[in-house]
Amino acid sequence: MFEWIRRRRRPVGRTLQLRSRGDLGEAMRVDFAELAPDIETFLGQAAYLQIGFFETLSELIASTPELAEKESLSRAAGAALIKHQELVALIRDRGADPTQLMLPFRESLDAFRRNTHGVRPQETMLSVHITAGMLDDFYLALSSSYGDTGRRVARILTADDDRSAIVEILGAAIAADEEWRWLLALWGRRLVGDTLLVARAALRPTRLDRDEEKVVEPVFTELMGAHARRMDAMGLAA
Repeated sequence: MFEWIRRRRRPVGRTLQLRSRGDLGEAMRVDFAELAPDIETFLGQAAYLQIGFFETLSELIASTPELAEKESLSRAAGAALIKHQELVALIRDRGADPTQLMLPFRESLDAFRRNTHGVRPQETMLSVHITAGMLDDFYLALSSSYGDTGRRVARILTADDDRSAIVEILGAAIAADEEWRWLLALWGRRLVGDTLLVARAALRPTRLDRDEEKVVEPVFTELMGAHARRMDAMGLAA
């Protein structure tokens, strides 16, 4: 689908660090600061993504009958909302209007949420766990391009996401009915393309030349590796 998905070469360069809460193993550095979006685009996209995760989790809370599961999902929703609020506060501290920065991405990111919304609640739970994990990793990688503001974003994104509760709920579903294992594994694989498209769209050029593809390839290779580890941790094939 993309050149940086098909190829798996080792990272080069030494500027950008990609690391997320132990999911990515060894820190990987790659210089693609010239391809990073302007800081307003970066902040607007990151903030709108978090409110989107919160909205999806809130919908799941409303449709989940079990009280214990509602409480677990509420923790993950609360963590996403806190990240959104802190990113909004950062935008305001810079003297910008959060609504104006987020608005250009509303249509595309809402479409992304619709495309990754499962027919069953368990699929949608997996969607949040996988897509939020991959995109938090990606925006964490981008954050090193923005100096002090980027470091503040990194602190926000590396805060506890409380999505371990989602993993427990899905694990219980698989234990109760083994059919969930292959259903969720299939759904997890379907999420990857849409999620990588969101990450790719965040970069500055609309098209990458061969040299630029080589620069960003290690980042997407690491995102795929982290995705595989998340799936493996749930006993699902990536």
